Amino acid sequence: MEIYDTANRLAEEIKNSNQYKRLKELKEMLMADENKKQMIIDFENLKREVQLLEIQKQNNEQIDEEEKKQKLVKMYNVLIENKDIKEYFDCQIAFNQMMIDVNKIIGNSIKDVL
Repeated sequence: MEIYDTANRLAEEIKNSNQYKRLKELKEMLMADENKKQMIIDFENLKREVQLLEIQKQNNEQIDEEEKKQKLVKMYNVLIENKDIKEYFDCQIAFNQMMIDVNKIIGNSIKDVL
């Protein structure tokens, strides 16, 4: 059971991190504003669409995702004009990088059996 205790402590450390706390705070603030909330939801939906199109293209399907990519870039540029949304996106990046680093540390320690 020690491994699960350690995993639970790591989860608690993550929740207590500055990156997590600030991201949560910004998300709650932005989601309370219906206009900003909808803009972020629309952006995230379009981002998922573009990612799916890129996967389809990698599978040698004839897909032209350029129009949606351009729309995504334009939407992003409009959104980051708002300082709160820009900070939210920056915090998402910092949090995701922290999680990537944690996963890399764990992965590197067990790579000899994978």
